[in-house]
Amino acid sequence: QVQLVESGGGLVQAGGSLRLSCALSGRTFSSYDMGWFRQAPGKEREFVAAITWSGGRTHLADSVKGRFTISRDNAKNTVYLQMNSPKPEDTAVYYCAARLLGGIATFHYQYPYWGQGTQVTVSS
Repeated sequence: QVQLVESGGGLVQAGGSLRLSCALSGRTFSSYDMGWFRQAPGKEREFVAAITWSGGRTHLADSVKGRFTISRDNAKNTVYLQMNSPKPEDTAVYYCAARLLGGIATFHYQYPYWGQGTQVTVSS
């Protein structure tokens, strides 16, 4: 059973930085491509970033390119989302997701495993 636990959310000022972490347990982490999504109140869940099992390929949504970075440490079974220069519009619950090897995926239905989410609030 795959379990995902996010951490690192909280309140951050616009222009600051925040790093989210997501730990996978129950299966071999390096067998999974990983993604980050977010959902703001009243809005649909949207893609933020994805990374392949080795970290060799990444993809970011246009809205966060140049500000956010996705990375992973397979020795620690953890994927990260580094949020630099966040904006108030980045405020949302952030979810990590996992899928068995299949390459970069940007649609939420492509991921069968999800964490419980962590709240990120960016103040202006």
